[in-house]
Amino acid sequence: MKDRITLKISGTDAQSFLQGQLSNDITAIGENEWQLNAYCQHQGKVIALFWVTKNKDGFYLNFPDSLQDKVQKRLNMFVLMANVEIKQATLNANPPIDVMRHPEVYLITSEKFVPQELNLDIDEIGVSFSKGCYHGQEVVARLHYLGKSKRRMRLFECEQALNVGDKLLAPSSKSAKASGIVLRCVKSAGKLRYLATIEVKYQNSEITCNDAKLTRIKND
Repeated sequence: MKDRITLKISGTDAQSFLQGQLSNDITAIGENEWQLNAYCQHQGKVIALFWVTKNKDGFYLNFPDSLQDKVQKRLNMFVLMANVEIKQATLNANPPIDVMRHPEVYLITSEKFVPQELNLDIDEIGVSFSKGCYHGQEVVARLHYLGKSKRRMRLFECEQALNVGDKLLAPSSKSAKASGIVLRCVKSAGKLRYLATIEVKYQNSEITCNDAKLTRIKND
């Protein structure tokens, strides 16, 4: 797919290595199946989202190419003595991305959200709460078991062109930071639609971005 890259993770320790790095249960991936994963730092913030698949010779991680250097350096940092090889690869199949529902993380939005803000915990689509530890797992699990996320991903429509990383504002909000952030831009049926995080408390109130009004499209 355009503007995306694939890394191949192979070697006898590939599965155990990824199981300790990513948010979902890598052992549950069947041959040629796809699984969504968050790659988090120690504070639980998402560095990147990977679509992961596997075949006989290893695992394949597909994600936006703007994150290649950042992701590859971090993965290599944790290889240590494991029998793991990481290299760029190509795939004949594309991940099952639904641009109207799956979130995306680019370099500009990297390390800005915990998985719950991207709805990855719903039905455990991108986070397993029963697998072993991974980077940021304690923070993600604590939020899951002790409270609800104050921000969630929602779909909006806007007549004005917006950019990934633009900030959403809810006038009623008293938050010291933006009420939300644009995650993905989609043109559908001639209309501009956007996946963005938003404070749940104000998701149905007046919301603007760059002085333009946003209308929520309920798809959750």
